Amino acid sequence: MNTIESLKWRYATKKFSDRKVSAEDLDKILEAINLSASSTGLQPYRIFVVENPSVKESLGEGSFNSQIASCSHLLVFAALTAITAEHIDAYMLQIATQREIPVEALSDFKAALVGGILSRKDEDNAAWAARQAYIALGTALISAAELKIDSTPMEGFDIEKFDSLLGLKPLGLTAVVTLALGYRDEEGDFYAGLKKVRLPLSQLVSFVK
Repeated sequence: MNTIESLKWRYATKKFSDRKVSAEDLDKILEAINLSASSTGLQPYRIFVVENPSVKESLGEGSFNSQIASCSHLLVFAALTAITAEHIDAYMLQIATQREIPVEALSDFKAALVGGILSRKDEDNAAWAARQAYIALGTALISAAELKIDSTPMEGFDIEKFDSLLGLKPLGLTAVVTLALGYRDEEGDFYAGLKKVRLPLSQLVSFVK
C-alpha cells in the first residue's frame, strides 16, 4: 500500500475492536516518531505509551473520547514546559557523541540555539514545543496508516488529570495531544465505511509563481 492509498484508507476511528497492536508494529511507529522532523532537531517533547487497561480507563473517565479507554495503545505526546541551558547542553553532547566530533565544534550551533531559544519567554518555548509534538503526531498518523493500524488523534482531554496520573509535571512536561492506536470495529463503527471528505486540491492549494 503506498502512502496516498494509506491516507485514503485511514480515518479518525470512533470505535476500536479488541485486537491489539503487536510490539513489533508499535516499535515501528515509535521509530517513525523518533525520525520525525523537529525544529533544530531538539525534539522538545516525549512520548508516553499507555497500554495498561486500568490507567487508560482512569485517563478516559469523564471524557467524550471513549477511544482513550478502548484503544490498544494510547500515545501521549507531552511537550516541555520550558527549555533550559541543560537541555541544549545535553543535545550538543548527543550530537557530538553520535557524529563522533568534538563538542567544541558545535559552539556556533550552540550559540545560535541559546540566542534563539533561551532569549524567549518560557510560555513561548512551551508553545513552540507543543507545535513540534504535533509534527511528530502527523508522522505517527502516516506510519500507522501504512501499517494498516487505525488511529485517532485527540485533544479535548483533561490535561491536569493526564499530567497528574502520568507524573509529567516533575519531568517538566505537559500533555498536549494523544493518539489512540488499534483496529477499527468494522461493524460497530458507523464511520468505518464512509467516504473520506476533503476539499478538492484546486480549493486547498494555491500556486504562487
